[in-house]
Order: sequence, then structure tokens, then C-alpha cells
Amino acid sequence: MPGSKKKKITKAERLKLLQEEEERRQKEEEEARVKYEKEEMERLEMERIEKEKWQQLEAKDLERRNEELEELYYLEGCFPEAEKLKQENRLLSQWKHYIQCDGSPDPSVAQEINTFISLWKEETNETFEEVIAKSKLVLYLIEKLKLILLETPPYDLQDKNITQYQGSILELQELLHLKFNIATEILLRQASTLADLDSGNMEKVIQDENVTLYVWANLKKNPRYRSVRFSETQTRFELPRILATSDIALRLLHTHYDHVTPPFPVRALSQERTSTEAHFVEGEVNVVETEIPEDFEEEHKQRENESISVHEEEIKIEEQVDTEVQRSSVQEESKATKYELEMKLLSETVTAAQLLLIENTSEKPYFFEDDEVDTCQFTMLGGVYHLDILELPPQCKPVKGWMIMEILKEGLQKYIYPPGTTEDFETENAFPPVEVILEVHENVIFFENPMVARWDAEGKHWKTDGISNVSYKSRERLITFNLETFGPVTLIQDTHINMPYQSWELRPLDVNKVLLTVITVFTEIQIQIKEDLCMLASIKLDDKKHPSVLEGKWMNPISFIIALKEAGLNIFPTGHSHFYVVINHKVPLVEMKACRQMALLSSAFAFGWSRWNAHCDSKKVVLKVMEHLAKEEPIQNPDWTLLMFSGDRAQRLKIDEYSETFSEALKEETEFHSTLYHMVKDFASKEAMEKIRSSNCQFINSVCHMLLSIRLFSYS
Repeated sequence: MPGSKKKKITKAERLKLLQEEEERRQKEEEEARVKYEKEEMERLEMERIEKEKWQQLEAKDLERRNEELEELYYLEGCFPEAEKLKQENRLLSQWKHYIQCDGSPDPSVAQEINTFISLWKEETNETFEEVIAKSKLVLYLIEKLKLILLETPPYDLQDKNITQYQGSILELQELLHLKFNIATEILLRQASTLADLDSGNMEKVIQDENVTLYVWANLKKNPRYRSVRFSETQTRFELPRILATSDIALRLLHTHYDHVTPPFPVRALSQERTSTEAHFVEGEVNVVETEIPEDFEEEHKQRENESISVHEEEIKIEEQVDTEVQRSSVQEESKATKYELEMKLLSETVTAAQLLLIENTSEKPYFFEDDEVDTCQFTMLGGVYHLDILELPPQCKPVKGWMIMEILKEGLQKYIYPPGTTEDFETENAFPPVEVILEVHENVIFFENPMVARWDAEGKHWKTDGISNVSYKSRERLITFNLETFGPVTLIQDTHINMPYQSWELRPLDVNKVLLTVITVFTEIQIQIKEDLCMLASIKLDDKKHPSVLEGKWMNPISFIIALKEAGLNIFPTGHSHFYVVINHKVPLVEMKACRQMALLSSAFAFGWSRWNAHCDSKKVVLKVMEHLAKEEPIQNPDWTLLMFSGDRAQRLKIDEYSETFSEALKEETEFHSTLYHMVKDFASKEAMEKIRSSNCQFINSVCHMLLSIRLFSYS
């Protein structure tokens, strides 16, 4: 069949189709316009409703703002109250020491500490064991002075007291080391009488909780005896031939403390503010103190007058009694007013001190040269190893029942190695480095292989040059290195190795007792806080519990922080730490307010790290919170609430921890408040609020101090 031809569309039909298409397009555009207008009207209406709702919430918040701030101010009165208790405890401690009469000096009293130092200087011919026994008291006095400087608020410390305490610390440190040197000299004079029968050389090890002494005297000068290993230890020296044939002694004095590193300057409040506050506080205290004897004298005089005027009319007696009542009521009001003023001033100074804990410095304090250890970036751990090559002093000789001993006027002398001039020696390698193997202190944790640094006596700083071939065996806790010149040596670790933190949690265990957990890349640290004391609850390394001598030891917060740092568990940033760690910077005032209010709520509420804290701006913090009343039990199936706080406004967030994106949207059917405390109070149970109200002021202050010292919001 022949194919049929396609029917052609006429012009009229084409026009009709185009017209229908145009009408359909116009209809679709009209429908789209109507839909858009409807959606826009709905959106605008929603915005209007949201705006009205927001304005209502703001109006409601503004209406109760003053009331909430007044209640918070009243609750935060626990901080100056805790500070006042500390002041009273300091005075009580001084009084207890005074009435003890145990013969030990009060290091804060210049006359007593100076007398102690002078009397000890006069004591001669003390053996090493005697010096070690005395060193326990000396180290206690040094630590006590350091704690006074750290714990006492700036307004309670005068410049002359600071100078006095620092001077006493340095004098005690220098005298202690001098005594160790003299005791070493006395020991080395008797080296020949203490010689080992096999080697013919003298070897002695004296161990104590604070000091370990290793001494070896080269009496035989046998060139084949070049490896010096102290018995029952892993400590060893590999001597070059020139030292093996020299009249020398080796001394390794391992002090488990560090009296070599200069103390890092502690930032203080501005001098003007401090002196003004001190002036006001001293004025208030003086007024109160002078009023007590005046009242006593007035009462005493009144009693005398009453006894003299026994026979006067009853009307006059009644008038006198009325006058006394009025006077006493005026005095009571005056005392109450002065107490309020004193507490208000104390509150301001405490707030300023807390703010100081979390402020960042604007620039580094020092310029560090090549090979010089940056003491802001690195921490000295495990004490100091004083490595010395000494000239062997003349030995005592028995003569007709007497011991003849030659005493050199200049005392113990160091053997210079390598010597200043090497012209008389043929080869350049006549003075090779000495190989040293040291035992690392068992109470210190190194998360990475430690570095070795030597003390530069001229520059007064630690340096890493002159040390080579460093190797560390973590299981045996042995470090090996080659040392070109002898002197004090220490091990160093990155101060910020555990920063920033991966997460954290603050959980109540009971009233006035909480558990703070901080998780870092290398470890999980759990800290218990009870009343005004802190304790290391546990440490985990590689998900396994790691034993520590600090576990179970309760200390005040400042002593506890020092102890953790010395153990290598540093989770306490300084004002310079932001130069070395990528941080999530938060405005200090916001961070401080959040920590203070978390501490107030910590007896009944758990708080935790939120990943959204890194997504909000620096003027806000985001955290998880939930009520937790179960004693000593971990959180089971946590139902966290997400809160955002800006310092003057707290709100519940619509998102949760697992949302895809961050949003500051307010959770439905919730309000916002002026404080974090009142935001949490909105969904708190009656039992939880009773626990919070029964919290101890010292406990709240300790929790707050620990939170501010760790800086959870900026360093997580």
C-alpha cells in the first residue's frame, strides 16, 4: 500500500494551538504567583508571630531580669564567703603553728626563717644521711612559702612580703645544695676506706624519697675499667679513656624536685587596683578590729558606773538602759553595714582573680634563642640530674691509730671536661662525649619520648645543644644519651601535649562531691572534688587504667594542680598557652560566668562537652546538661539538654548533639533567662534544687576554680 501523507496543520489551527499554549502558560504563571503570594503571606505571618513571640519572651525576660540577677548575686555570695574562710584558715594555721612549739620555724616570719638558716649554716661535718634528714624540713618550708605566694590573694600580699618570701626560697635552695656538696666532699675523703674489694674503686648509692645520690671514685685508674654501673640499678656511665685514667670521682645527684629552673613570673592584678583594694580591705579590717576593744572598754566602764550608781533612782537606770540599747543597735547596724561593704569588696576582688585565671596574654614574655628551651612550651619533669665530674680530694690515712686527713681550703672542686685548652693533646677526639644511662622517675608520665636538656649556668636557661644520640626505653624507663659537658640535666615534655581536649564531663556523686572527667588524645583523667579538696580518681592510658601515687590523696586545689603538673598530667593552660595550641577562643567574662554557675548547680546536675561549642561565636558557649541525682553511679541512657549561654542570656536549643547543622533556634515551648542557673532551674526537680541549696560554699568555690583552671570551653 502506498504510504499515507501526513496531514498538514492549517494556519488557523496553528494560531489556535499557540493561543491555547499562551493561555496555559498565563494560567500557570497566575497559579505560581498566587501560590508565591500565599506562601509569602504565610511566611510573613509566621515571622510576625515569631517576632511577637520573641518580643513577649524578651519582655518577660526583661521583667524578671533584675529579680534573677539579684538571686544570682545572693547565691554567688558563696565565693567571697569561701575566700573569707580561707583567710580565717590561714590565720588559724599560723596560730596552730605558734602553739605547737615543735621547733620548726614559721617560714612567713622573717626572724624565724633567718634564724633557722643561720643556725644550719653553722652546723659542720654533716654526713649525707644527716643532710637528707634535714632536707625534708627544708623542702617543706620551701613548698610552704611557694603555696603562700600562690594561695594568698594579691590584696593580702605586700611587695615587701613577696620579696621576703622569694628571697627565703632562693636562700634555702642554695643552702640545701651547698650542704649536699659539703656532704659529698666528706664522703669522698673516705673513698679509700669504702673501696670495693673486686674493683678497688669506691661506689655508693643513697636513696631517699626526695633525693638519690650515686657516687663513684676512681681510685685504681684502670684504663680497662671504663663502664661504671651502679649496683642494683640501671644507671651507667661509659667513660672515655682519659677519664678512666684520671684522679676523679663521678657524682649523680638526682633531686626529685627542680631548684634550678627560675620560677616563672606569676601574673597579678594591676598594682593600682590591688593597692586600692588592699587599702580598703585593711581599712575595714582595722575598723572592725579596733571596735572590739572599744566596745569592751565601754561595757567595762558601764559596769563600773552601774556598780557605783546602785542607789540612784530607777528612772535614771531605765533611761540608761534604753540609751545602751539604742547605742548597741546603732553599733550592730554599723557592723552589719561594714560587713556588707567588706563582702562586696571581697566579691569584686575574687571575681577579678577568677577572671585573671582565664585571660590570655597578648604577647610572649621572652625571645628564645636557638637551642634554648622555651619554658612556656616545655615542662621540666622528673626532677634534675646533677651530673658532675669531681676532682678526688686527698684521702684520709691511718697513722699510729689516728686518721690523718688533708682538708683543702677551696673545698670540693669540679674536674673540667673537656678542658679549656686542648693544644697538648694529639687528636681531636681525645675528649669524646660521655655516654649516660639514667633511670626515669617512676611517678612521672611521658606521653611521647622525652627530650633531654642541659642547664646553661651563664645564660641561666635550659639548652638542648651538646646532647646527642638520645634514645628512650619506655618499658624499662631508661634514657640513654651522649653528653659533651657535665652539669645539671633534665627531661622535658611538651606542656600542651594533652591540649586541646577531646571531651569532658562534670558529674555529681553526692552533695558537695563531683567527678570531673577530661579526655585527651593520650589519656582520660578523672578528678574528684569534695568540699575544698581535690583527688586524682584514675588515669587511663590506651584505655587501660594506669596506677599513680597521686590516686587517693586529697589536696587543696592549688597543691593538686601543682602535683598533676609535676606528674606530667598537665591540663591547665596558662596565659601563654594560646600561642602553642589551636583553641576555640571564648570571651573570658562569658567563660567565667558559665563556670561559676555550673559550680552552683554541680551537686545535682551533670554537664558535658558539646560539639556545637566550636560552631558558635566567641561570645557564646554551648554545653550539655541533665539532672543527675543517683549517688556514685555513672549516667545511664543520658537525656541531655543542649543550652547556649552568652553571659547575659541562656536558652535551650532546638537542635540536639546529632543534628546535621548548627542552629541557634529556640526549642519549642521554652523561654530564655538572664542566667544559666535560672534556665536550668526551669526544668529542675524539687529534690535537685534542695541539693543545690545545701551545697557548701568551699565546695562550689573549689569546683569553679578547677573549671576555670582547666578552661573547658576554650580548650575543648
